[in-house]
Amino acid sequence: MRMMAVAVVGRKNQLQFLHRVPELDEVTCQQYLFANLDVIEDKNACTAAVIGLIVSKSDSEKRECFLGGMLPQDDMRCVRIALGLVMASALVRRLRAQVHQRTGLPALARSQPCTRRYAAKPQPLQKDLALLEADKVRNFSIIAHIDHGKSTIADRILELTGTISKTGSNKQVGASPPTQMATRLSHNDVIMARPQVLDKLQVERERGITVKAQTATSFYTHEGVEYMLNLIDTPGHVDFSYEVSCSLAACQGTILVVDAAQGVQAQTLANFFLAFEKDLTVIPVLNKIDLPGAEVERCKAQMESLFDIAPEDVILVSGKTGLNIEQILHHVIQRVPPPSADREAPLRALVFDSWYDEYRGVIALVELMDGRMRPGDRLTSAATNLSYEVQELGVMYPEQRPTDGLYAGQVGYVVCNIKDRQEVRVGDTFYQRGKPVQALPGFKPAKAMVFSGLYPVAQIDYEALSAALDRLVLNDPAVSVARDVNAALGPGWRLGFLGILHMEVFSQRLEQEYDIQVLLTSPSVCFRVHTKQGELLEVESPDKFPALADIDFCEEPMVMGTIVHPQEYTGAMLSLCEDHRGVQKIKSASSGYATFDYEEIGYKVSDIVKVQIMLNGDPVDALSIMTHGSRAFSKGKALCQRLKETIPRLVDRPNVGQWIDPHWWAGWGGGGRGTHQLEVLGSHDHNPHIALHDSQLVEIAIQASAKNKIIARETVRPFRKDVTAKCYGGDITRKKKLLSRQKEGKKRMRAINSIQLPKV
Repeated sequence: MRMMAVAVVGRKNQLQFLHRVPELDEVTCQQYLFANLDVIEDKNACTAAVIGLIVSKSDSEKRECFLGGMLPQDDMRCVRIALGLVMASALVRRLRAQVHQRTGLPALARSQPCTRRYAAKPQPLQKDLALLEADKVRNFSIIAHIDHGKSTIADRILELTGTISKTGSNKQVGASPPTQMATRLSHNDVIMARPQVLDKLQVERERGITVKAQTATSFYTHEGVEYMLNLIDTPGHVDFSYEVSCSLAACQGTILVVDAAQGVQAQTLANFFLAFEKDLTVIPVLNKIDLPGAEVERCKAQMESLFDIAPEDVILVSGKTGLNIEQILHHVIQRVPPPSADREAPLRALVFDSWYDEYRGVIALVELMDGRMRPGDRLTSAATNLSYEVQELGVMYPEQRPTDGLYAGQVGYVVCNIKDRQEVRVGDTFYQRGKPVQALPGFKPAKAMVFSGLYPVAQIDYEALSAALDRLVLNDPAVSVARDVNAALGPGWRLGFLGILHMEVFSQRLEQEYDIQVLLTSPSVCFRVHTKQGELLEVESPDKFPALADIDFCEEPMVMGTIVHPQEYTGAMLSLCEDHRGVQKIKSASSGYATFDYEEIGYKVSDIVKVQIMLNGDPVDALSIMTHGSRAFSKGKALCQRLKETIPRLVDRPNVGQWIDPHWWAGWGGGGRGTHQLEVLGSHDHNPHIALHDSQLVEIAIQASAKNKIIARETVRPFRKDVTAKCYGGDITRKKKLLSRQKEGKKRMRAINSIQLPKV
């Protein structure tokens, strides 16, 4: 019997069977193979798609997977998985060519268009930028607290200037471009409306927030004169304040947006003072005035008292309806000064953002402070002193649109075929080779506040994760990276983030954009430990925490918090600050009206302890945490209770992402720790996977210790096999003998037992 199976490697390496066609002859299978062979281009959705021909010879012979005999089996380098075949996309493309050559059948069109972002060459911009002098350029950003309507106002500005259609893709409802194929293959993918054009990341559309600053160029005619407007839409959450800081360096003005219903909030203050420190022109805008709960006069009074902004200078708009958006553009042109740039001076270009493209390497977003830049020019980096040739340059409109050149004061992207992300740094200065200039000040490095360990779920993914990490850090320079090795989790990295949300978004981007499952350890901050030998240690992870006998005293970082709230919640806020050590529960205590911002003020002596988790007396550093002494008991007890629920009495193996040949599993003898049972879960309609159940026959003691004392304990009870079930009577000594053997066996198991912890 021959069976045709269509197999796809989906997101998170899950195997799917779309359909199976039994009882086909080999010629028909080959034709079906060729007709349906499709290379899925979107790496976010699928790695590859192939058609596998399965031949079942007999029960005694091994089942083989091959592609209709089209290629020798030793050339396929395939991974055998149950009833399918998965291959690298490059090999599938080669296979397509060989099938076409051997069969002579005509090539068929792909069932889905290519969805890779930069697979096709972008269309050039039909405009001569040389005609736009620096005094006709306005570089500005939009800043606000989270969810005050920055991205919506950016959409209305792009619509008003004709950059995007008012009824075009920015209003379409459906899967986002990077996940169209995933939506076709998996019913679990989310299909959502996408009104924010500049929120290009999948994580932004899922969470409904902006996490990455995006640039868009538009052209607008005011009083008969055409202007070039370079807009930067910035994030609103405090965890992404470094993005805001870098974006403001490329601007001469900013639009400060305030929600008419919420009023001035914490990040509104923080972003305003960032712009104030850089001496930028601030254009105040009051958004969402069409809401029933809008309090326009109260918000104007707040802006006057906090920012010294006259009420008559505030522009009242509605990003939803587009009301008064044109007034914003008039104020930008009239009030924001043009960049002080000289087109005839030597080239100086500031790099304020960058990302990696699979085909063209590193793409840098630059503002030309002086000079001009054309394709073919040789650029030199002031930071690395390396030279490159400009392959392509252009503007973001809002996608990449090549131009014949960029000129002083303008903002655009540059492609120089740079493959090493270490060679491009945010804040670097590009100048023309042979004409060195004084480097621009650049940006202060971001100071990480939260640290976490990053490890691949399967060590086979280490190299792929390393490459993905390099590319993602290029796009998010606020993340600090250091290699690390954990005894339990293997080689990985120690990452520093600006906050918990920053950490979660970074992890989510790794999984969505690079299809790699990762494991993040419990986040912690950097403590200072003074030893009795006079050393000062900066400890970021529990495994670096010194022994209790060597510690003189510890210090923890402190912040000066700013809480903005209505007056009636003052008592609740004071009580919250007294009862919690920086725990963010402000929203619940203030019914959503209060917001919190902070700034670092140094370190203070504190009672910091290491809560160590032990399993059957063996410490597990990967599960240990550092916390204040007053919270050691509660956190230790909570960890033990969670581990009791996590450590199953039936331990599933192999690890997530590890694909195993079922015939190899069927002949596996296993160790002596328990009874083994093979199960194949799922069917052709689902994602089948193989799990090996290992029954825990030994009691597991979960303990938490702090300062060399056990502070909490939980116990996972073992399974007990009924060894007397086969005795239907007879002498009682027979049952006692069996029970005695079981008891001795359990003693031996305890001596050699090792506990399998799930990684997710």
